[in-house]
Amino acid sequence: MLNKVDKPAVKNEPVVIKKYANRRLYNTESSTYVTLEDLATMVRSERDFVVYDAKSGGDLTHAVLTQIIVEQESRAGTETLLPVPFLRQLIRFYGDTMQGMVPSYLQVSLDALTREQERFRKQVTTAFTPHGALEAYQEHARKNFALYEKAMSMFTPFAGAKGGAGAAADESGKSGSSKPDAKANEPAASHAPGGKELAELKAQLAAMQQKIEKLADDKK
Repeated sequence: MLNKVDKPAVKNEPVVIKKYANRRLYNTESSTYVTLEDLATMVRSERDFVVYDAKSGGDLTHAVLTQIIVEQESRAGTETLLPVPFLRQLIRFYGDTMQGMVPSYLQVSLDALTREQERFRKQVTTAFTPHGALEAYQEHARKNFALYEKAMSMFTPFAGAKGGAGAAADESGKSGSSKPDAKANEPAASHAPGGKELAELKAQLAAMQQKIEKLADDKK
């Protein structure tokens, strides 16, 4: 008696793209050559892929994804997602002590935006005035930043520094000092190296998210 043949499972593995010395990209799933725009379409349709050097086997996925972003940003007549101030600030983080925190910060921010983009669009469309829509967006961004800072405080020495400052303030109060310490009321992260840069990055991220939502609304 023949065994029942199981239905083939849905393919979840990333498509393998091979890049040759002539810079041509070959899709091993469809057995066709593709362009960066074809790969961008795959990303939009949430079809993952990995890119390998056809000769050495080295992973080129990050480099190719970066090329796609550069191509999209340089298209004539297309509003960019990455404003110049944001790009400058991002470049400054390379080699900085805060560099290790930037990828996780960007990932958390974009993940939050992706999860809540539909709810946020409804908030904007139901706002009575442009000012009301801006306030709704700003509140949304503040909540995202607060969640990220709370999570990061568990993994950075800033949390300990803040606790130490609070303890010192309590001791000062017990000693009978009548002058409040202004620095004790400031966030500890602002005194840490790179604190100013992180604050500036937050502002640039907010501007970038606003551009993303504007583009999404224009395409409706």
